[in-house]
Amino acid sequence: MMLANLFRSSPPVPQDYRRNFLHLYLDMGWFGVLSGSSMAFLVIYAARLGASGFEIGMLGAMPAVMNMVFAIPSGRWLQRQKIDRAVFWTSVFYRFGYLFFIPLPWIFGPRGEIWALIVLALLMGIPGTALAVGFNALFAEAVPPDWRAYVAGIRNVVLSVVYIATSLGCGWLLNHIRFPSGYQVVFTMGFIGAVMSSYHLYHVHQLTTTDMPRLGTSTGDLARPGFLRTLGDNLRPGVGLRFLARAKRSNLLRTDILRTPFRKTLLVFLLFHLAQYLAIPIFPLYTVNQLHLNDQQIGVGTALFYVTVLIGSTQLNRLVSRMGHKNVTAFGVMGLSLYPILLSVSQQVWSFYGVSVLGGFVWALVGGAYANYLLEKVPSGDRPPYLAWYNIVLNAAILIGSLIGPVVAKGMGLSSALLLFGVFRLLAGISILKWG
Repeated sequence: MMLANLFRSSPPVPQDYRRNFLHLYLDMGWFGVLSGSSMAFLVIYAARLGASGFEIGMLGAMPAVMNMVFAIPSGRWLQRQKIDRAVFWTSVFYRFGYLFFIPLPWIFGPRGEIWALIVLALLMGIPGTALAVGFNALFAEAVPPDWRAYVAGIRNVVLSVVYIATSLGCGWLLNHIRFPSGYQVVFTMGFIGAVMSSYHLYHVHQLTTTDMPRLGTSTGDLARPGFLRTLGDNLRPGVGLRFLARAKRSNLLRTDILRTPFRKTLLVFLLFHLAQYLAIPIFPLYTVNQLHLNDQQIGVGTALFYVTVLIGSTQLNRLVSRMGHKNVTAFGVMGLSLYPILLSVSQQVWSFYGVSVLGGFVWALVGGAYANYLLEKVPSGDRPPYLAWYNIVLNAAILIGSLIGPVVAKGMGLSSALLLFGVFRLLAGISILKWG
């Protein structure tokens, strides 16, 4: 396997780096607990409370709203801070919000809980945006260039294993503990994971320039931003956000970029992400209200999805070397159309499992290739303003898709909407192939 070959061929980790590396691995392990519990089952909980598609869409849209408003100010604020301390404290303020999930059933009725979750998502989005921007910058400062692929690869494996185990365990717990007490147990697990993840971030520090000698070896394509980085991450992709923490104020949001060929890249990415997020709020509604799956079955499906993401990612380098990042992204997005289309005609849990396996393989292609495809279109010496525009396009698509998708589904039905959004994903993939 690609990861095994990478780790076997890497030289011993120097003593000066081991402390940072260890805490980065443990941070990711505890983040896997948070992701596989609170993050993975939040929208399922909202659906079981009776949330409408629009309300579930708002849960997804709130972080996007905060990202659009605060991403660039966060980057400017981070420029004035010591990055390791800034990341720790933003993680504390962001993850403290998960504590408030636990007592909600004791305080509100179902309708009140739904809106409390939406408000919490909105408030948590402020420090969450700074954390997303800052962590990418911290990783670049805490890990020497030639070790980044090695560390990222191990973090990805740790995340995938812990996420899969946690989602399976939470699904089992939810199936054996009466509602809503089971979700309070799951949210408690998530909060513990959040606290421990922040604890290990506290021990990750910037390395000085003299601490970071080059080894003269390349660790390969695993350093690309897209490699399994979205595994279990219900926050939002942060492709290139670390550049926002380094950009000068005058360099951001330059309108002249919209008059360059990069505007076509922005347009196809807008179509891709819009097609992606139109369907996402519909999935929990369909699995809960249409397929009538229990939490253990949903946990198994989630685990199968991410197992195949991990397996598929080991073959990504071979595909990219043959086809290039653009073509892998385009065909991967076309393949993503199969997930909502096949789900729309699923009637039993076994078909849901099969769709989850297929979806994981396809997402391994998209998640691993699209970030590098984007970076290929960006001038290497002028990345911050280009990626600032991409960040706006991404979050606009999340916001629009999360709010419009449920409205369309309410008007035409869940199955028909999933079929329509699947076709839209197919067209988005074709647009990347043709015009990207």
